[in-house]
Amino acid sequence: MFARLIFYFASPMRLHALAGRLVRPLLWLALLLLLPGLWLGLGVTPADAVQGEGYRLLYLHVPAAWMSMLVYAAMAFWSFVGLVWHTRASAMMAHALAPTGAVFALLSLVTGAFWGQPMWGTWWVWDARLSSSLLLFFLYLGYLALLRANEDSARADRACAVLALLGAVNLPVIYFSVKWWNTLHQGASLSPGQSSMAPQMLTALLLMVGAAWAYTGATAFKRVQLIIAEREAQARWLQQLRDEIAEPADLPAETGAARSGPLREAARA
Repeated sequence: MFARLIFYFASPMRLHALAGRLVRPLLWLALLLLLPGLWLGLGVTPADAVQGEGYRLLYLHVPAAWMSMLVYAAMAFWSFVGLVWHTRASAMMAHALAPTGAVFALLSLVTGAFWGQPMWGTWWVWDARLSSSLLLFFLYLGYLALLRANEDSARADRACAVLALLGAVNLPVIYFSVKWWNTLHQGASLSPGQSSMAPQMLTALLLMVGAAWAYTGATAFKRVQLIIAEREAQARWLQQLRDEIAEPADLPAETGAARSGPLREAARA
């Protein structure tokens, strides 16, 4: 079922139509999750017994760190699909995810520095978790630079896909670094089926993570629409869609329906 969906939306036309339907709902969902998450995390939950008020950076740092890894994993997945099955939309999805992942990686590093300074007495230490997280940020920058450096889109797609797959080796290093090496970074407070966090704190964190998920989906789908519009500029279906959007408001409804009906049906297919 999952494989069928991947190949079904491998068509740029279908992916463009899907993205158009999802961008606005995902943005609203992100806002609806973000506001109560911030209210709980910054105003309702009590201060930590050891870290005081400074621990509240957790509600930004942890979602950013998780999303920086998950987005890169998604990029590696779409890169693999594109290399193996040569689906055009796969590379476009990977490219659309990269800027958002880079933002989350940078946010993770910055909030981690602000959180670590009062806890550790320094802004930065070269331990395994921090160093591998910094490497992840550089991988994002390298991916984006490689994408912009190649004018040939097919060549850029292949080069970026290889980099994404090679860089994915860093993801388990980030995740298991606190177990494999002795680091200053604390271990995970959450694991499958159990949590050491108070219910209010856990609820606030999950709301913020959900907001980050929804925001990532909205920005990626909006960006993939722009990429498709650029790469498929001469496609007949896209030109018809543009003509449909630019239709005069006083055009008879039945005439507009007659002109746009086949395209709308194709977009829904």
